[in-house]
Amino acid sequence: MRLTILGCAGSFPGPESACSAYLVEADDFRLLVDFGTGSLSALQRYSSLHGIDAILLTHLHCDHMSDACDYIVVRRYAPEGAYPAIPVYAPAGAPARIAAGYNNEVEDPLDDVYTFYGLQPGSFPIGPFQVVVDRVNHPVETYGVRIEHQGRVLAYSSDTAPCDALLRLAHGADVFLCEASYLDGADNPPDIHLTGGEAGEVATKAGVGRLLLTHLVTAWGSEALTFEAAQATYAGPMEIVRPGARYEI
Repeated sequence: MRLTILGCAGSFPGPESACSAYLVEADDFRLLVDFGTGSLSALQRYSSLHGIDAILLTHLHCDHMSDACDYIVVRRYAPEGAYPAIPVYAPAGAPARIAAGYNNEVEDPLDDVYTFYGLQPGSFPIGPFQVVVDRVNHPVETYGVRIEHQGRVLAYSSDTAPCDALLRLAHGADVFLCEASYLDGADNPPDIHLTGGEAGEVATKAGVGRLLLTHLVTAWGSEALTFEAAQATYAGPMEIVRPGARYEI
């Protein structure tokens, strides 16, 4: 199983990165986890435009799904003809949200482009992967993700404050891709995001093999302070992800 970071900027695109988007590959199957602002550009560096086999959207904030609107043009209006609908696993409001973002008409069902499957807590297959999702602690319906393939596990926090569901999803994961949006010691709003220290605490309690920090909001944060805070609570291998980074899991 291979993970490629397409975008990792938190909340809005940064000067060096698109928003959240992660390509997970195994057995010639490509699963795109989140499709945030600007990530369609990065996708073309690591896959053909039509090389994606399925999409999973953890929630419907723009920085995790807005390029699914632009992708309609890619599937529907290709010069060689329309491509078959691609499966999209997402919260129940995704069809209307994406249609409105594309053409302001929520009545457009997008059935020619996407086949939607509503997420709810549980386990299900996507291609060669066994996927587990659960609701995490964020203001809108949001799912953390656990992806298993041939005994290896990638866990992804999506956007969340600390919660029991995140611990369950990350338990024993080989790689834990975890957001760290807020600075430790700041007066942060509750129940929205994690700090670096909180990400490290979850990684330690869950016994993960490697911690990858993502979704940093660099415009008002500090990579150095976030990394230092995570190091204080997690002793294992750890790094802040960069666009284009690839990890074999």
